[in-house]
Amino acid sequence: MHNLTLAFAGAWKVLAASLILGAGLPAIFALGIRSLAYGAGGDAEVHETGTAGPKAHPIGTIGGYVAFALVLLGIALGITFIVATGLGKALSFEHLYPTIVDKH
Repeated sequence: MHNLTLAFAGAWKVLAASLILGAGLPAIFALGIRSLAYGAGGDAEVHETGTAGPKAHPIGTIGGYVAFALVLLGIALGITFIVATGLGKALSFEHLYPTIVDKH
């Protein structure tokens, strides 16, 4: 019974990581694209000269850039984790920022 509990604990960690990294980062990227479209006024059509286009929303542009920054941060942390593991080190989140430490 103890082995079954350990198997479920490991499966839960894999499921959580796959949802965050496998579906979460692309979803954040898609929200960033949508946010930039909202920031540009939400209209992708070209308007004639002298015609007022849709009103721009600066909060949408800021939201898009924040979403892209989160995606880039996730990618950078993933690459750092892979490189640290390859060098026999570990990625630690004991402080506010991640650090590479020796494995225990």
